[in-house]
Amino acid sequence: MKRILITGANGLLGQAITSLFKRESDFDLLQSSVEDAPFLDIGLDYIKMDITNKEEVKKTVNKYSPDVILNCAAFTDVDKCETEREQCWRLNVDAIKNLIISARPNNLKIIHYSTDYIFDGKNGPYKEDSIPHPISFYGRSKLASENALIISGVDSIIIRTMVLFGVGIKVKSNFALWMVNNLRNNTPINIVDDMIGNSTMVDDLAYGTLKALERDARGIYNITGADIISRFDFAMILCDVFNFNKTLVRKIKTKDLNQPALRPLNSGLITYKAETELGFKPMDTLEGLRLFKYQLGF
Repeated sequence: MKRILITGANGLLGQAITSLFKRESDFDLLQSSVEDAPFLDIGLDYIKMDITNKEEVKKTVNKYSPDVILNCAAFTDVDKCETEREQCWRLNVDAIKNLIISARPNNLKIIHYSTDYIFDGKNGPYKEDSIPHPISFYGRSKLASENALIISGVDSIIIRTMVLFGVGIKVKSNFALWMVNNLRNNTPINIVDDMIGNSTMVDDLAYGTLKALERDARGIYNITGADIISRFDFAMILCDVFNFNKTLVRKIKTKDLNQPALRPLNSGLITYKAETELGFKPMDTLEGLRLFKYQLGF
């Protein structure tokens, strides 16, 4: 039985991974995060661990002897990454090196998540072998983490995803949750119509990860939702699913937001490799939002 150490287990993805793996696999799971206790308490072992602390990582790996480190921890606030660069690099790059240092002598596998932000968004959608060109510090940090894993020689899977949404316990807001919380109160929102890409239901990402692990995959895989549409079109589908007033959604351009970090506009990730090699069948936006609505209890 494989023992899986899940880092960042208290986040949205970490909770989805933990829940699905307990339900659908016979893996021995160990949750870890920087908090004192698990947010998702479903009877699994939990250890407090800061992956930016090399000695803490070593101690945990030596004590629990996992076969796989599944890294769900990251600094994902794209704009804060521009102003808090040291913290961004520490969590997105240095922490990965700490995992590598512990994994290499123990022959462990690392599963790590990356993003479409490693691309400039000029020629999307992108395949796994497309040439990266990040235009934000967040994107540069995630590309650096990919490169650290690739050159390390450690057995690894890099999973690229984008626009993650879903439901979890005490998780920070995401794009879809933010829209629901505003529109249910009839609060107008501004949504850009010039950012193109996939949206990804967190359950889909967890499922794709399970398939990759079950098949002992290696290398880079794109795992996202099925369709590539604008953020505005995503909002329109959300309004249809939740029966919200579409006139509350105002169409704007990305430049109007004056965000600190540049975004890849014409983006998107092609999932053909994951579909053919892993048997991954992603939900489209409509299917994902219907599940999202059910999980929210609407």
